[in-house]
Amino acid sequence: MEKEILRIERLSVSFSQYGRGLARRRLSAVEELSLSVYAGEIVAVVGSSGSGKSLLAHAVMGILPYNGRLEGRIWFNGEPLTQKRAAKLRGKELCLVPQNVSYLDPLMRVGEQVTGGRSSPSRRGKCKSVLAGYGLEAGVERKYPFQLSGGMIRRILISTAVMETPKLVIADEPTPGLHPEAAGRVMGHFKEIAKAGAGVLLITHDIELALLTADRVVVLYGGRMIEEAPASAFSDETKLSHPYTRALCRSMPKNWNPDGERLCDTGDILSYMRKEYGR
Repeated sequence: MEKEILRIERLSVSFSQYGRGLARRRLSAVEELSLSVYAGEIVAVVGSSGSGKSLLAHAVMGILPYNGRLEGRIWFNGEPLTQKRAAKLRGKELCLVPQNVSYLDPLMRVGEQVTGGRSSPSRRGKCKSVLAGYGLEAGVERKYPFQLSGGMIRRILISTAVMETPKLVIADEPTPGLHPEAAGRVMGHFKEIAKAGAGVLLITHDIELALLTADRVVVLYGGRMIEEAPASAFSDETKLSHPYTRALCRSMPKNWNPDGERLCDTGDILSYMRKEYGR
C-alpha cells in the first residue's frame, strides 16, 4: 500500500456567533469527519453547497477564520499537523488550489506569482517549464491575470502548487464556470500530479467530473460524512449503502431515462435527509 499522506480523525469545525448583547452561541459546521489520502491517490469530497467541503480544506491548511474552532486530529506525512506546522508547510509540501480565480494579485505578472517572487535563472526556467507543461503558451509569465481566460488562470493556480514538490494538493472547486473540455483538461492535470506521487484531495460539487478522476469518493451532507466508496461503485448503485448517495448516482444525467427524466425525485431525497439529519 502507498504511504498515507493525510489522515483526519473525528474532525469537527464550529464557529462562535454573537447575538444580542454579549450572548454567544456556537454553530457546528463539520461534525466527526474522518478520512485518509494516500500517495498517488485522488480522493474526491462531494456534496451540495454548505455541506462543509471548503471548511475541510481550510481546516487542513490551517486557515480557518478567527472565530473557528477545530476539534479532532489531523496527521500529515505521519506527524501531527498543528497550525504552526501547517503554516510552515503551506506552499511547499502542502498546497491549496483555491476555487476563487481572484486569488491571483491583479497588479503582479503571472510569472512573479508562480515563482513566489524568487527570480533566479533556475526558478524562472522551472516556471516556464511548468507553465508549458500545462499547455500555456510562451510569454504567458509576462502577462497580468486580467489578460487571461478563466481556464488559463485555473492552470496557473495549479502551476503555483507544483512549483515546489508537494506531498498533498488540495483542489477546492477547481472547475466551476469552465467549458467541459477545459474542465476535463484541468482534472487531467490533477491525475498527473497524483501519478508523480502526491496525494490529491479534490473538493467538488460536480460528482460526474469527480468520478472521471478520483479513486475514492467521500460524500458529505450537512457537515457529516454519510458515505465513502470507491469511484467504481457509482457504476452500480447497489454497491452504495446510503439512500442519499444512491439518489446522487441515479440523478446523474448518464442515468436519466431515454425521455430525459431523472430516475429519482431529488426533492423527496432532500426531504428525507432533512428529517434524518435536521438540516
